[in-house]
Amino acid sequence: MTLTLRRVYHVTAFSWYAFVVKSLAAKDGEELPPGIFVYGGPWKYLTFLNLLLQMSFFGLAALNDLHLEKKSETTLSKWKDLLFSVFAFPVGMFVVLLFWSIFAFDRELVYPASIDAFFPPWMNHAMHTFVLPVLLGEVMVQPHVYPQTKHALAALGVVGLAYLSWIIWVYLSVGIWVYPLLGHFSTAGLGGFFVFNMSVVTLFYLLGDKLNSHVWTEFHSRKESKRG
Repeated sequence: MTLTLRRVYHVTAFSWYAFVVKSLAAKDGEELPPGIFVYGGPWKYLTFLNLLLQMSFFGLAALNDLHLEKKSETTLSKWKDLLFSVFAFPVGMFVVLLFWSIFAFDRELVYPASIDAFFPPWMNHAMHTFVLPVLLGEVMVQPHVYPQTKHALAALGVVGLAYLSWIIWVYLSVGIWVYPLLGHFSTAGLGGFFVFNMSVVTLFYLLGDKLNSHVWTEFHSRKESKRG
């Protein structure tokens, strides 16, 4: 894909996520269903944190596209690749898969019907659906350099533990689970659910690595064939 099209894609994606984040943040302070924004506001939801993550990645990608100094561009490129490969792709895919899996089973466990009156359908899909095609589009737009798997998984593990600690702190502080589903687990069950979730995120990291390699190996192979 040409640099111009890549720039357009990154700027468009960044602008979209900035709009969604602004729209969601504007809900803070409105008369919402009890407990939604109590203690921590939207910052306790993985969905909102993922939106910030996606916005940060595409902002960095757009900046990298526009930067002219080669040395700085290389540094930006390394951070861009790290952010996408280790966090943006696996976490974004995880949010989409887990949300809709639980929603299909019993939406009250993750997105109670009472929320529909405050968050229109487009916002729900912006948070939980459109993330997937945008990420797959990024895989097609440009290749990414992946770090060593052990380092990537260690970073994911640290971030996962940090988020688990945060939602437990919220519960201990106000007695409300960030997601109703968590209230159905025992302490051991909560630990098992966390391990399961981290396993899924790990699989998405490996999937991203495989997709990146496959798409861009095929791309370079076709280019070489045309030259020959």
